[in-house]
Amino acid sequence: MKRILLVLIISANILLADLSRDANGIVSDSTSALQWQDNTTPTLMNWNEAISYCEALDLDGGAWRLPNINELTSLVDDTKIDPAIYGIFQNTISNDYWSSTTDADNSEGAWIVHFSYGGQGGSYKTNDNYVRCVRAGQ
Repeated sequence: MKRILLVLIISANILLADLSRDANGIVSDSTSALQWQDNTTPTLMNWNEAISYCEALDLDGGAWRLPNINELTSLVDDTKIDPAIYGIFQNTISNDYWSSTTDADNSEGAWIVHFSYGGQGGSYKTNDNYVRCVRAGQ
C-alpha cells in the first residue's frame, strides 16, 4: 500500500513538473508537446469568433488554434476549484472555456470545460464563453 501511494505521489509530481512558463506568458507542456496561451481572451465570444481569434492570435509567432476537448481537459487540476486549473496558469477566469470539439449529438453545440470546478459540458455555439488558445510546441 505504501509503495502504491509513493508511486502516485511521484507520478503527480512528474506531471506537474512537465509544465513550464516563459517570459511571454506561454505555458509549455513537455508531455503533450503543446503550448498554451495564459492570457484569457479580453471578452466573451461565440464559438466561431473563438476559432477566428485563436487562428489570428499573433502571440510569439502565431500558429495558434482552439484546443479540442481532450487537450483543454488536460489543464484541469482536480485538487482545485475556482479555478480548477494548474497553478502555473496565472490568468484564468473561473468560468466556461470553448473547445473546438463539436457535440456529436447536436451540431449546433460544442464542448466546453467549466474551469470553476473542472467539469465538461455542452454549449450552443452561439453562446459566449472564454477562450484559451493552444499550439504545437515550438
